[in-house]
Amino acid sequence: MRRTKEDAEQTRLKVIAAALELFSRNGYSNTTLAMIADEAGFSRGPIYWHFKNKDELYQAVLGYSQGPLEQLIEQSRSLAHQPLAAIEHFVSEWFRLLLDDQWHRQSFEILLNKTELTERMTETLERERRLTRNIVQLLQGLIEGVGSSSGPARPDPHAHALFLYSGLMGITHSWLFSPRLFNLETQQRFFITQLLAPFQPG
Repeated sequence: MRRTKEDAEQTRLKVIAAALELFSRNGYSNTTLAMIADEAGFSRGPIYWHFKNKDELYQAVLGYSQGPLEQLIEQSRSLAHQPLAAIEHFVSEWFRLLLDDQWHRQSFEILLNKTELTERMTETLERERRLTRNIVQLLQGLIEGVGSSSGPARPDPHAHALFLYSGLMGITHSWLFSPRLFNLETQQRFFITQLLAPFQPG
């Protein structure tokens, strides 16, 4: 019986779900395609139908942390006419994705805590570096917009953008590494308020 597109996509998603679980549990280096196939309930054949090798599957897994943030950049850029609201939207959605999107959260954790990033992963590294640059550039532009709409421009918007991005990454890394350290769901409003404080008028 000919495989339908829907069946193929369901198989692909099952493979990714298994890879997310095992990469998150064991790390990239300690997970094999055979382990992923066993977790997904398949032979290795369906994996090779969709992915050439473990690196390509890994890139697909990381796409679940990178893709939503790339979309968030575009959403926030569309709000640039209200720069402070756009910054708040970006920060709020960053935390919402971590809390509500399990695949995004697992993918982010794999990237930050469960992978040895080497130059062998050139495509993954370049996408991640490009994403970082785009986030900082977005935040810098919005911070410049806040300054022009509320009085004199703030000194060194680039440094402020780096500070904001580093704050988001620091909170994210700490929570994913040690979830019992704090309750992100109850603390997120405090974090948002503090991260936005330097950009409030007055």
